Amino acid sequence: MENRIAIAIGAHPDDIEFRMAGTLLLLSHAGWELHYLNLSQGNCGSRRFNNSETARRRRAEAKQAAALLGARWHPPFCRDLEIFYELKNIRRLAAIIREVKPSIILTHPPMDYMEDHTNTCRLAVSAAFAHGVPNFKTSPSRPPFDTGVTIYHSTPHGLCGPLREQIVPEIFVDTAEVHAKKLEALAAHKSQQDWLNASQGMNSYLATMDEMSQAVGKLSRRFKHAEGWTRHLHLGFSPEEVNPLQHALGKKLCFQSARREKRP
Repeated sequence: MENRIAIAIGAHPDDIEFRMAGTLLLLSHAGWELHYLNLSQGNCGSRRFNNSETARRRRAEAKQAAALLGARWHPPFCRDLEIFYELKNIRRLAAIIREVKPSIILTHPPMDYMEDHTNTCRLAVSAAFAHGVPNFKTSPSRPPFDTGVTIYHSTPHGLCGPLREQIVPEIFVDTAEVHAKKLEALAAHKSQQDWLNASQGMNSYLATMDEMSQAVGKLSRRFKHAEGWTRHLHLGFSPEEVNPLQHALGKKLCFQSARREKRP
């Protein structure tokens, strides 16, 4: 029997709000317990403040955003541009996953424009794989659990991979009814306005998120606002292929048409 628990694992403060928060909110409405983890402190995300002050501000903003989403916040353990696929980080993340015992993990896609995102994805996949492996030691030590875990990968920034190849998600989630709350959670990351304007040309990060949401909705051919997801292969994570997101959200979810007939 699945645990009605979901965790979003992002690289930086505000990644969850851009790509995952709508689905989290809908899961909450369906009675699921939510958890919220950014691996990095976000310490490089400012042109005005030093590392420690930036990290302090972004930590407070992330905690506020998690509260708005109704999720339990977990503290970061990496720094910007220092999210590496290495054993100590797998052990740390595996401990959190064993503590939370999620049935659903929402995280970045394997292909995205920056390494912090793709390394977060790789860490989440390895840590989730270890959830039921007794001989893999976590830091701190946590016992394994046997219920299945399903990993969902979000859409990459710009809906394309790092070589500009188009990425079309398998699953679309209708986020229109929670879009305003998703914007409110993203707005909690107010320190990011100047940084995203300068570093990525996002003239208003709230408007950019709105445009991203509508772009995914357009791809779905059904929804005005949407988040896109692709399931990781279930082997090693769950005894059989399952789709708990579909079971939880029902008509709030649809499949990309070319894949619909192939999925349970």
